[in-house]
Amino acid sequence: MKHLKHTLTLFVAALFLFASCTSEDDSLESIGETAFIPSAQDYKDLKNEARASITEFQNFNAEDGLNFISSNGVNITFPPNSLTLNGNVITGEVELEYKEIFDRGTMLSTNRTTMGRRPNGEKSLLISGGEFFLNATQNGNQLELNNDISLVIPTGLTGGGDQNMTLWDGEVDANDNLTWDEQEGGAGRGGVFLEGSGVSGVYYAFFNTFGWTNVDRFYSDPRPKTVILVDVPDGFDNANSAVYLSYDGEGNSALANLDTYDENTELFSEHYGQIPVGLEMHIIFASEDNGQWRYAIKGVTVAENDVYAFTLSETSVGTEQQMTDAINALP
Repeated sequence: MKHLKHTLTLFVAALFLFASCTSEDDSLESIGETAFIPSAQDYKDLKNEARASITEFQNFNAEDGLNFISSNGVNITFPPNSLTLNGNVITGEVELEYKEIFDRGTMLSTNRTTMGRRPNGEKSLLISGGEFFLNATQNGNQLELNNDISLVIPTGLTGGGDQNMTLWDGEVDANDNLTWDEQEGGAGRGGVFLEGSGVSGVYYAFFNTFGWTNVDRFYSDPRPKTVILVDVPDGFDNANSAVYLSYDGEGNSALANLDTYDENTELFSEHYGQIPVGLEMHIIFASEDNGQWRYAIKGVTVAENDVYAFTLSETSVGTEQQMTDAINALP
């Protein structure tokens, strides 16, 4: 009897140990699934790094003006004596800060997408002929323009010229999302016009404000429109991740983002009902993972009121270059 009691005690202890190990293993597995979830600051830092990597700087004398060729071949011209501080024309050395974006991979990594605001306030996809950021300072002081500056943009950078393009000003909101508003005046001076055709032409753009400027037109599709919803892995929301849409057949010149997040349903949406039913597109989930990008790409054909979901197992972790290459390779 004593031997039997001892055996039963060992058996119960073994069961307890097994249960404890199983519980611990499950707990560790659960922790492993969530250990890499980034903070909002982690994700913000990653986007800032992407923006810093495409930033160019150029010093010049304000009284002489500037003619500057960017790394992609855009010609930027500041006329002489076109910069002011507190309303006074300045002289001496100034610093130009410049960014340009021509592909949707960079649009995503920098979170500088092509969403334009319609007259009714709703947002819709824009087809871009290039996104540009310009700013000028002197000794840390913000300068202003008293004259038009010009950009000459080779259409080979944008897949070809388009006579319907106009100029748009970009506004970044508190959630780091960029929305574009069309400048008044249309084509010509104070706007943009096309010279030449195909990939051998150029856009001439003229404007007199600093910040984000875009050569754009609205995407057009006659099919009925719908709202879609996207569910992302547990632990991710609009603070530490984002969801983007790449429309098949539009090349590298457009990227939409789902700028609405419902904390109750934990779903992303654009909520304006601007997604064409029957559209073939790719949905992209993006976040941060220990200084790298965690992302997933899902090809879909849009049906009315679709809800799409990403699981953690569908995501990959890679460098910015690996992610942008994957996105730029989409149809």
